[in-house]
Amino acid sequence: MTKYRSFDELSEDYFAQHPEEIDDFLSEIFETYALDDDSAALLSGLRIIARAKGVSAMAEKIGITRQGLQKALSNKGNPRLENINAIMKAMGYRLTPARLGI
Repeated sequence: MTKYRSFDELSEDYFAQHPEEIDDFLSEIFETYALDDDSAALLSGLRIIARAKGVSAMAEKIGITRQGLQKALSNKGNPRLENINAIMKAMGYRLTPARLGI
């Protein structure tokens, strides 16, 4: 029986092989979140990048366990702003405000 990979697994592999694409992907998922408030989609995108960069290494940078990071980014995760900020820093990014085009 053939084992098919999930879309997330394909995405993780892609970003691991093409790290230059991460900037645009992160911008897109945060922009989409700003429009629709879909935190599950935002966490899913962050989870993909965390796996592409290595969950254990990121968790160590943040100072939490691998399981703690996975839980924060899970579908049922509800991380605090401090956790999202720490995750973004571990990825090499920071949260910054942007004016809405209203």
